[in-house]
This record gives sequence, C-alpha cells and structure tokens, in this order.
Amino acid sequence: MDLIYTGKTKNVYALDNGNYLLKFKDDCTGKDGVFDPGENSVGLTIEGVGAVNLRMSVYFFEKIHAAGIKTHFVKANMEDVTMEVLPAKVFGQGLEVICRHKAVGSFFRRYGQYIAEGADLPAYVETTFKNDALGDPLVTKDGLVVLGVMTEKQYDDIKAQTQKITQIVADEMAKRGMVLYDIKFEFGYDANGDVMLIDEVASGNMRVYKDGKYVDPMTLSQLFFA
Repeated sequence: MDLIYTGKTKNVYALDNGNYLLKFKDDCTGKDGVFDPGENSVGLTIEGVGAVNLRMSVYFFEKIHAAGIKTHFVKANMEDVTMEVLPAKVFGQGLEVICRHKAVGSFFRRYGQYIAEGADLPAYVETTFKNDALGDPLVTKDGLVVLGVMTEKQYDDIKAQTQKITQIVADEMAKRGMVLYDIKFEFGYDANGDVMLIDEVASGNMRVYKDGKYVDPMTLSQLFFA
C-alpha cells in the first residue's frame, strides 16, 4: 500500500486493485479542545473515535445504498479500522457540503443578527472549499459553475442527495431520542461524471443534541449503538 494523502481524521492509501483504503484516526476537528464539525483544523484527539466513526459510517453507507444513492463504500475492516472505497475525483481541490436543520455553529456566527440560535432551518445546504489558510470559504452554486469546479447538474445532484442523506441520518437519530442539528459531507465523482458520496458519515462530522444538550462524538456513538 502506498500512502497518498494524510488527512485530519483519516489517511488514504492506494491499493493494487485500483481502489483506495481509508485508515481512520482518533483525531477530531474543533478549536481549543472543543469538538466542532464546522472547524477546519484538528482540535482534539479522542481515543477510539476512529473505530466508532468507521462503525457508524458502515451503518449509514448501507442505509444510503438501500435508498438508491451512490457512494464510494466497498467494505470495511473493523479490526484494522480501515474502509476500502472506490476511486473518485474530488471537486476542485476538495469541497465540503453542510446540511443544516438548526441555526448553530458557524451558520449562527455569520447570520446571528437575522436568526435566533437553534432556530429551525429547511435542510439548508451550503458548500465550502477545503482550504485551511482561507478558513474554508463559502462558495455558491454560481461560483462553483463559473470556476469550472462542477456543472449545474452535478451541483443539483449533490444538493438533492445531501438533503436525502441528511434526512436518513436525522430519522435514525430521532429513533434514538436525539436531534440532528447539522452534518458535513464530502462528494466526488466517477469516470462518468456521476456524483457519489465519499469520505464518511459519522459522529465526528455531525452535531447532535439530546434533551436540548449537545452530545459529544463518543457519547453519540455509544447512544446510537446501545
């Protein structure tokens, strides 16, 4: 295996069969030791979070596949905390897609003068370029098309899939007495230009509350699989 990319929460290796292997880490994004899925740097390390993120990712990838949505997931090895995935090209130099059901985090920091904290949002989708130096700048659909990052159809597919996947996650959380506030995804595309969900779908990429209180990633995973 050849290491081809070292990420904040995962390392990526090239496999001989043309696929890739993701090695999950115990690092989480955040600031000053506090987890925040909207942050663009590693803020803390939580022992065992890589394994639980993988377990949750496998659970949701299977649900998403069953809903007819394409992903890069092939199989996982829980012992090695690794996941084999199909090859996919990223949009530009990396793009994050956030879906928000509640006005919290960076959304509220930006727009707090217009909306109350924790107010409901209609599966609001926003896209940001992965660029630590620039603080992961927001980019609109028009911007993505003008810059040649993606086509209008690819954007529309990403938005529709993001909202469907977010509802799948929200429904699963609701079954367990929890509320999904927001979640972060990454998408890529295959050789035909078709959009597919990549990366992970795990507690480290979402903000969830129970009884009005924030649930940290490890506790969330424990509650989810209890």
